[in-house]
Amino acid sequence: MLKEIAIADAYGAGFEFSTPEKISSKNDLSTFHKHELYDIQGRYTDDTQLTMAISEVLLEKAIPDKEDFAQKILDCFKRDPRPGYSKGFYDLLCNANSVTDLLEKLNPNSTRNGAAIRSIPIGYINNMDEVIHVAKVQASLTHNTSLGILSSTAVATIAHYALHKEIALQDIPQVLEKYDLNQWNLNWTTTVSVSAYDTVSAALSCLINNTSLSQLLIGCVDLGGDTDSVASIAVGLATCFGEYHNDLPKCLYDRLDEPAYGISYLDDLEAALNRRYR
Repeated sequence: MLKEIAIADAYGAGFEFSTPEKISSKNDLSTFHKHELYDIQGRYTDDTQLTMAISEVLLEKAIPDKEDFAQKILDCFKRDPRPGYSKGFYDLLCNANSVTDLLEKLNPNSTRNGAAIRSIPIGYINNMDEVIHVAKVQASLTHNTSLGILSSTAVATIAHYALHKEIALQDIPQVLEKYDLNQWNLNWTTTVSVSAYDTVSAALSCLINNTSLSQLLIGCVDLGGDTDSVASIAVGLATCFGEYHNDLPKCLYDRLDEPAYGISYLDDLEAALNRRYR
C-alpha cells in the first residue's frame, strides 16, 4: 500500500496541472517526469508524507486525538521538508516551533482534498466505529468542514472494508450508501481540481473501472489536473482489493528517489501496521 501510494504520488506529480499534450505524449509509466513548478523528479509530495504521518500515529496510539496528528505531521515535515503542501500550510510548518504554535495558527476550514489523501491507513483499524471517529478527528485538524470530514471518512471506510471484509469493487457504492457517504460522482471523466469532491469522485471512478494498477495509474493521470492526489488515493485503495493486479513497472520502484524515507522505510511501516491491526 504505502510504497504504491508513494510511486503513484511521485509519478502523478510529474503531470500535475500540466498540459494535455504532455499527458498524451508521456503518460506511459516508462519513467518519472519532472514537476514543472517544484523541479522534482521521482520524489513524492505532501500526499505521501501526510499518509506516512497518519500511519506512524496509528502505531503509537490506538485512538489518537487532534494534537497527536498535528505533532506527527509537524515532525514528519521537520525531519524531511518537501514541496507539495499549499503555500499557507507549508509556511506554517516551516515556521511552527511547537505543536501548540501550529494549532494556534491553523485555519481548519478547508474543503480541499488533503484530509482524504492521508486517510487510507485509517482503514487498518479493526473497528468500524473507531475508523469513522479517527477519520473525523484527523480531518478536523485542517479540514473541519462537512466536505472535508466526509471525504476522509469515505476513503477510510472503503479501505477498512477492503482490508478487513474483502469486499469486491462492485460493492463500493453499497458500502458508501450504508454510511451515508454516497454523495460522490462515480462517473467522473473531466479534469480534477483540488476540491475534495472532485478528487474523491475522480479517484473512486478510476478505482471502480480498473483491476490493474498500471491502467489505474495511467487513467488517473489521463484526467489531468491534480493528478498526484487522484493517483495516490486510487492506487492506495486499489492495493487493498484482491481483484487488483500489481503490474506497476519495476523501473518505478527502482527510480523512486527517496533514500531516507523510501521503499524500505515504507515497507517496514506497512509491515508494522499489518502486525498491529491484521
